[in-house]
Amino acid sequence: MNIYVSNLNFSTTDESLQELFSAYGEVTSSKVITDRDTGRSRGFGFVEMSDDTAGQNAISELNESDFEGKTISVNVARPRTERSNSGYNSRGGYNRNRY
Repeated sequence: MNIYVSNLNFSTTDESLQELFSAYGEVTSSKVITDRDTGRSRGFGFVEMSDDTAGQNAISELNESDFEGKTISVNVARPRTERSNSGYNSRGGYNRNRY
C-alpha cells in the first residue's frame, strides 16, 4: 500500500518517516520529497507498506497526529496523473524550448 504523508517538518528524513510507520508493520520504502533545485524538503512524502491491513491501521492511527512538532495528514496515495503541456510554462509564458 502506498501512503501519502503531508505537513511534514522540513527536518524530517526518510529514516525517521520509516521509523514512525514501522511500528505498524513492514515498511518497504519511505521517501521525503525534496526540491530538485535546493534539495530542501517540500513538506510531504510517501511510505510504502507491504501489508494493506497494516497500512490502513497506520493511516487510522497517524492521521492528524503530532510528528516532530507538526500535525501530519496521512492518506492513501492517489495515482500520479499526467500533466498536460500545451506549450505554456507555469508562469503563463510561452515555453520556447518545447519545440
